[in-house]
Amino acid sequence: MTTPSDIDPRDAAPGNSWSRSIASLIFVSRWLQAPLYLGLIVAQVVYVVVFMVELWHLIAEDVFGDITHIDEATIMLAVLGLIDVVMIANLLIMVIIGGYETFVSRINTDGHPDQPEWLSHVNANVLKVKLAMAIIGISSIHLLKTFIEVGDLGAPVSDSDSVTGETYTWDGVFWQVVIHMVFIVSAVALAWIDRMSQQTLAKTHAAAAH
Repeated sequence: MTTPSDIDPRDAAPGNSWSRSIASLIFVSRWLQAPLYLGLIVAQVVYVVVFMVELWHLIAEDVFGDITHIDEATIMLAVLGLIDVVMIANLLIMVIIGGYETFVSRINTDGHPDQPEWLSHVNANVLKVKLAMAIIGISSIHLLKTFIEVGDLGAPVSDSDSVTGETYTWDGVFWQVVIHMVFIVSAVALAWIDRMSQQTLAKTHAAAAH
């Protein structure tokens, strides 16, 4: 026999069909994000093309352009540029897979040998921390390229003495370091918030178990 406590109030109220329809529409609206992730896949293809072009320039111009006079700093900056492209591509992969898994729909990869290790426990907080760490890695590459490029910043050098021809100033380098430190502090804060959330959730589950 059905008791009043067994009846869902939403089923009992005649006007709640509109509420259920609106809720269903809002839930289905998550698929509007799917084209965004497909667009990021296109961006991933663009970065593959960029990587191959930069690799060709490294081999054809920097190495074999004048193989008897290879500039180590030029090679190092070119390789750091390739690493930068790879790290941005990794960031795209995390956003595409992690974002789709978290906000759109589950990806059925259980038992797949190539399933990313982090995908099994991904959530919004974990994704934020991983993205912050990826941004720190990208910022580190840019900062290292700057340090290699500037050399003795106080010495009177001309643009022709610069590997890339770019001009650096004390203020510019200083603000790059400051921004990099802000990224690090932000990542630490996100990791701390995620840890506090997990501890709070564990305490809640422990209290409910008792």
